[in-house]
Amino acid sequence: MPLSEHEQRLLDQIEQALYAEDPKWANTVRISDPRSHYKRRLVKASIGFTLGVVLLMVGVVSNTIWLGVAGFVVMLATCLWGLSSWKRMNGFGGETTSSAAPPQGGRRSGRRPGFMERMEERWRRRNDER
Repeated sequence: MPLSEHEQRLLDQIEQALYAEDPKWANTVRISDPRSHYKRRLVKASIGFTLGVVLLMVGVVSNTIWLGVAGFVVMLATCLWGLSSWKRMNGFGGETTSSAAPPQGGRRSGRRPGFMERMEERWRRRNDER
């Protein structure tokens, strides 16, 4: 349902007041490119990974096992978080194929043959020679 003229004017006034009050925050919110969000997450994950390395090293040096394990867990968690952000930022996340079987002819279109396809070809040639 579209906004009435009065509601649209009120919304525009609120938006202008927001830009006048805090332009930096308003510009940050207005950014529509999701890659900037994922880049920030990558930076945070890098900092978290570094913190995990420091915790791991402090745990090893001070001979405190739980601190070393906590550092490793922090490293692992931030690494997974950063990799998921990197995949989404580069467009690798969420893509699924509709079928696992290769197209007709046993070959994937436009690609090198896979391991199983090469093995089947060798098996056929070997059986043809006999």
